[in-house]
Amino acid sequence: MRVTVDAYSGYKANERPRRFVLDEHAYEVIEVLDQWYGPDSLYFKVRADDQNLYILRYRSLEEEWSLESFRRASPE
Repeated sequence: MRVTVDAYSGYKANERPRRFVLDEHAYEVIEVLDQWYGPDSLYFKVRADDQNLYILRYRSLEEEWSLESFRRASPE
């Protein structure tokens, strides 16, 4: 699923996501929990301000972001 991402760019472009828009709703990234590289992509596991977990994928060649996974926060 395509997603619009506002990412921090320091030394290189799109170093980490700061916020994203999904289905016309904006989410702030509270925490980047993990980050890893695939053959042609960079993945970020993030916790958003709704406390849910998202895995965002950035394809640098296409300069395209997508939502790869979503997990609802466990009720406490």
